[in-house]
Amino acid sequence: MAVTYISWAPHCSRSDYTARELGGVSHMVYWAGLGSHPATIALKYLGQALRTWQILIRDKPDAVFVMSPPVIAGLVVYPYCALRGIPFVVDAHTGAFVDPRWRRFQGLQHWLCRKAATTIVTNTHLQDLLARHGADSTSLPDVPVKYPPSESPFPKGPFTVAIICSFDIDEPVDLVLDAARTLPDVRFLVTGDPRKIAGRGLSIPANMTLTGFLDNAAYGGLLRHSDIVMALTTGQHKMLRAAYEAIYQGTPIIISESPMLREEFGRGCILVDNSAASIEAAVREMQGNMDRYRREAVELRAIKEQRWAKNLALLTSKLTPSRKRAAPSNATS
Repeated sequence: MAVTYISWAPHCSRSDYTARELGGVSHMVYWAGLGSHPATIALKYLGQALRTWQILIRDKPDAVFVMSPPVIAGLVVYPYCALRGIPFVVDAHTGAFVDPRWRRFQGLQHWLCRKAATTIVTNTHLQDLLARHGADSTSLPDVPVKYPPSESPFPKGPFTVAIICSFDIDEPVDLVLDAARTLPDVRFLVTGDPRKIAGRGLSIPANMTLTGFLDNAAYGGLLRHSDIVMALTTGQHKMLRAAYEAIYQGTPIIISESPMLREEFGRGCILVDNSAASIEAAVREMQGNMDRYRREAVELRAIKEQRWAKNLALLTSKLTPSRKRAAPSNATS
């Protein structure tokens, strides 16, 4: 089955990984020059809609996957698939349902999910939400991650913690900085746009380096060769992509406490309460027991790979034209 994956974003590793596992092609459709200003957003979306249809007409896929948000991307894909009689799948990131920016579009989002062959979500909370709105869903908490072979882009140094960060509002950056100051013998490498942290008036401790944007190979090298990968959020239903990216490299992780994340990362991991003290304690615990946590990370990777094989079979089964539209399913493995 030929799959085309459409994402209205400058980049999205989840889209790329999923397309690769399906043997399909991932397309980033994004007119960055027009930004997201109210005066230009309509023109931006029109241009991206035309480009999306150009790609679909050229690729002639057997199925289309489309990332949400924005829900508008799915509304552009749907009529193409309806005209050709092919299935489409909505890959719904958590923000599509909980981000204040997209809450006003929930009616459209739920309608689109009902039209889709299935909607990919990352947890049972979102599955239950879609079931209440009559939509089928498939839970894919993570996707296998593979990077080109590469060394770390940073010279070998002291015990290293890679902090994967976008400097979004849900990330407790100030607490990470406070924790880093209490760990002077540990090196912290922080990804993300350095301009965002500068704009918040935060001072960077001497043992921290802002890496800026890293290409795919360099990012993979950072995850593989760091001693720990850290990713934090205040969101209760948010999957941390950096967490499973690290586990698939066999690197242990420190992440925020939430019921969903505790269920997903039962080993090779320490969950913290987003306080500077708990972050410091977690780093010291891993630093003193690295052999154990690395072994557990490799064990968790094997568990996730086995689960993915089952979930992939489940997902592809929903793309067969003969599949009857039954009651909404909360399918997961």
